[in-house]
Amino acid sequence: MDCNKAVEQRLNGLNDLDEFRLKAYESSNIYKEKMKKYHDLKVEKREFSVRHLVLLFNSKLRLFSVKFKSKWTGSFLITYVFSHRAVELENKEGAKFSVNEQQIKIYLGHAESVHEVVEAY
Repeated sequence: MDCNKAVEQRLNGLNDLDEFRLKAYESSNIYKEKMKKYHDLKVEKREFSVRHLVLLFNSKLRLFSVKFKSKWTGSFLITYVFSHRAVELENKEGAKFSVNEQQIKIYLGHAESVHEVVEAY
């Protein structure tokens, strides 16, 4: 039994494992980049501007087991759009508050109801 051969085989095996690990890491990075590009293509861009009517997500409804109640409330008017993805909303009573863009979505009601809400402001 030759110790030098055994040491050399062991080092070659470790080098092969290291190369295999690096190739696997590179291929997983390539896969992640491709999936991110695909996902970004499919994500709908949301642009909010002043005078848009939006609905606000009510996160407190998660505590209750209400199946058929909508988690989206209101129709709120956007009065100001901040540069850091936040917006200022105004309710029907005229109270203003700021929320993150992720908590709102565009109000897609009937045209008659939109005009009624806009006139209320």
